[in-house]
Amino acid sequence: MLSFIGPSCVDYIFTNPPFGGLEGPAISAAFPTGLRTRDSANLFLLRVIDWLRPGGQAAIILPDGLLFSEGVNTRIKQLLLRSCDLHTIIRLPAGVFAPYTAIATNLLFFTKGTPTPAIWCYEHPLPAGYVQYAKKRPIRLEEFAPEKAWWNHRTEGPHAWCVPIDAVVANGYNLDFKNPHRVSALTEDPAALLARYRELEAEIDQLRGALAVELDEILG
Repeated sequence: MLSFIGPSCVDYIFTNPPFGGLEGPAISAAFPTGLRTRDSANLFLLRVIDWLRPGGQAAIILPDGLLFSEGVNTRIKQLLLRSCDLHTIIRLPAGVFAPYTAIATNLLFFTKGTPTPAIWCYEHPLPAGYVQYAKKRPIRLEEFAPEKAWWNHRTEGPHAWCVPIDAVVANGYNLDFKNPHRVSALTEDPAALLARYRELEAEIDQLRGALAVELDEILG
């Protein structure tokens, strides 16, 4: 059981930690050697895992970069999947946090105490007529009605799919799961292709930031 920061006694944690920032070396040094990083989102995830009691539940918003990045991020994801049941990832479109960032984000839901057997993913669709979210067209709570209806009656469909843990391990703990039901780009309309292009640009920016963090840590 983890106990490197504080007592594991919290029942529920719901958080939207800052991401894209770097913490000082003194903060990173409070974590185990193999898990040390200066990335703020990763450190928040580690703290959430540690503070949860067995059976405790968490929901946390994290950027795409953590899902696909390697190095210390891989070890953090291994820890998450071995110590918690990461049962659901809600994949959010780019622009949810506009105008502050265009990075695509995800809602991760997990329960501490048992390892992950499989991960359900749900790709949150943009409303009809939207190319992406913006400051004047923000995401609305009522848009999550489909996820709420699906939550207790999970089946695969246009927006939902399940990934067994064996596939996750075989893929190097990459959690950046693409929707296998998404229509081929060859049949998408130009607006949808442009939106996807902007998502890819945001993913590239996030990867560039993750690489900068890794280089910063390597170079001291």
